[in-house]
Amino acid sequence: MKHSDHSLEGQRVLVTQAHKLMGPAISKCFEENGAEVFGDEQDYTLDPYLPERIVSAVGHVDVLVVNLRPSDIAASMIDATEENSWRRMFDELVHPMMRFSRAVLPQMIERKRGKIVVVSSAIALRPIDQLSTYCAARGAQNAYVKAAGQESARNNVQINAVGQNWVLGGYPENFMESERNRRRVERDVPAMRLGEGWEQAELVLYLASNRSDFMSGQVIPFAGGWVT
Repeated sequence: MKHSDHSLEGQRVLVTQAHKLMGPAISKCFEENGAEVFGDEQDYTLDPYLPERIVSAVGHVDVLVVNLRPSDIAASMIDATEENSWRRMFDELVHPMMRFSRAVLPQMIERKRGKIVVVSSAIALRPIDQLSTYCAARGAQNAYVKAAGQESARNNVQINAVGQNWVLGGYPENFMESERNRRRVERDVPAMRLGEGWEQAELVLYLASNRSDFMSGQVIPFAGGWVT
């Protein structure tokens, strides 16, 4: 039997927007498991060729973690959707994901090995009222993962996503200090708590390890039972 584990010893991992969302928790988890982490913190909306230059500067990339957080999630009814808000959401979440993936895939395909893990959102799996723009962008991420993951599997390159919600990192550390927020979580989340950043990072670690070699094109909900 082929030996497999969660260790990323000697693996070179590129994490986008490593200072935001789940970037800190994922970077810490990967480093503790032996990976050499390259965390980037730039704005990817200004130059469509920036992801390609970042990948070129890093060189060999075994694992790409696409971790992107929008600058604002403005709620609005669908008939009040602003053109700029719509474009900005896709510029921040969808286009960089494709550009980073496009930049790393040639080397992964040549080696017949590689992992791309997208930190997406469960909101595309269970939409929330007045967040159609955000839902659409996260849904586009998930659709890309499904299509690209199917295509890349023939080259032993796995592309998967974690559809998360109700996780610290996505929500501030003091979120549960509010009585209103605590009641909302207890009402809406079957687990009746927020997920910890390390818990989500462990799932990303699994998807980045050789234990997930037979999985590709999957969007895995991680939301305490909120998505069933």
